Amino acid sequence: MNRIGFIVSTLLVAVALLSSTLFVVDQRQFGVVYALGQIKEVITEPGLNFKLPPPFQNVSYIDKRLLTLESPDTEPMLTAEKQRMVIDWYVRWRITDPQAYIRNVGLDEAAGANQLNRVVRNAFQEEINRRTVRDILSTKREQLMADVKREVLEVVKGSKPWGIDVVDVRITRADYVEAITESVYRRMEAERKRVANELRSTGAAEGEKIRADADRQREVTVANAYRDAQKIKGEGDAQAAAVYAEAFGRDPQFAQFYRSLEAYKASFNKKGDVLVVDPASSDFFKAFRGGSAPAAAAPHGKK
Repeated sequence: MNRIGFIVSTLLVAVALLSSTLFVVDQRQFGVVYALGQIKEVITEPGLNFKLPPPFQNVSYIDKRLLTLESPDTEPMLTAEKQRMVIDWYVRWRITDPQAYIRNVGLDEAAGANQLNRVVRNAFQEEINRRTVRDILSTKREQLMADVKREVLEVVKGSKPWGIDVVDVRITRADYVEAITESVYRRMEAERKRVANELRSTGAAEGEKIRADADRQREVTVANAYRDAQKIKGEGDAQAAAVYAEAFGRDPQFAQFYRSLEAYKASFNKKGDVLVVDPASSDFFKAFRGGSAPAAAAPHGKK
């Protein structure tokens, strides 16, 4: 029984020892083998590998994929015009030489990101100091990013290479600081209000002009219509007078009698109308008197 336990224990120790000598490198990583704190070997190809058991040899992994570093702060930078601008950027980079990276930068990706952030920010600050706001916001932005990338590469590939490659540098936002932005927005708002008021004033003036022209045309149209109406009315009155004159000329006594009837009709138009005259002595009632005179004259003629 003791012998079986010993064999089992021995097998377990052997399996543990064997497992400590085996390690797998993923296709997304570099495998770095250390021997007593010194880099013994860097494995770049994925697969199963062997090493001595700890503490003789240890292994660590470094990411070989394309990494992204974004600007961690919003500290403003000064342009050539001494304008304070906030620049947001990102960098695409990767580790190409693990040994140089570990010697000159650090043991993990975070150490490289921290140092790279400082270098990129300094390069942006230097390039922005040389440019105006118009250059930063216009098509020269591409040249700005290219110059920053060139300066960063000069640092990371200098006398002490970092073992990394900077693939791309991009600006995601370029804006004034908040205080200046508020001032710019207020100026823009005031300008828009000025344009709006100017348009309203122009519209009101055009409206008054249109209304005045419409009133003038209406007055002209009414005046022309009144003139034509009076002309037609005058022509009608003239024709009527001619007809009356021709008709009344044939029988003057009938004409006088007809006009008297028209005058009576106009005088006694309402029931409340009152005339204080002497019918016997007034010529106005001559037609009334003339109607009874022939009846009285007939017996006198017979005499």
